[in-house]
Amino acid sequence: MMSQLFPNVIWSDMVVAMIETFYMTLLALLGTFIFGIMLGLLLYLTSPGGVWQNKIINLIVATIVNVFRAIPFVILILLLFPFTDFLIGTLRGPNAALPALIIGSAPFYARLVEIGLREVDKGVIEAAKSMGAKTSTIIFKVLLKESTPALVSGLTVTAIALIGYTAVAGIIGAGGLGDYAYYYGFQRRSYDVVFMCTILIVIIVFIFQFIGDALTNKLDKR
Repeated sequence: MMSQLFPNVIWSDMVVAMIETFYMTLLALLGTFIFGIMLGLLLYLTSPGGVWQNKIINLIVATIVNVFRAIPFVILILLLFPFTDFLIGTLRGPNAALPALIIGSAPFYARLVEIGLREVDKGVIEAAKSMGAKTSTIIFKVLLKESTPALVSGLTVTAIALIGYTAVAGIIGAGGLGDYAYYYGFQRRSYDVVFMCTILIVIIVFIFQFIGDALTNKLDKR
């Protein structure tokens, strides 16, 4: 039945492409989480009234975040070719897509982190300060702890955007479902391949959305 509906689909190759998409998404999401948290904290802490209030640092970080958010992802991949080649040693395959995926999505997540941190009750922060809490304690025990549901929700949104980025990266040979849909589907006019890749990408999006929503609801104590 499946072979009749999708005559041009090689299922073993499709499974490999799906695994590559998961691989790129999960590793890029980990890197995005780390750098996004760092950038988001810097944006929040160096803003007016922040613990590390500093206009110059805040302006530099905000500029970096805004510039990389403004660059279309497909152009960013091309701009990062020299850096990717130096870092990874190749411009093809799932690993070659990781630098662009992380650099492209970390600034986006950083803004979501900043928004989440701004939602933390300032009274709780002031109470921690009045009790002599160190800056590290305020960051890890107050800010990050209180904003965890928002951070997870933002990470879910970022993960879904990353899945779309992996499909774009596939066009330049990064592997994954985007690569398979373009080279083995579109270029060969095998639209059943394109359709199946689309279905699988939608399923992956639903999986990440379901997990993210479940975690957010579990962590949200309100």
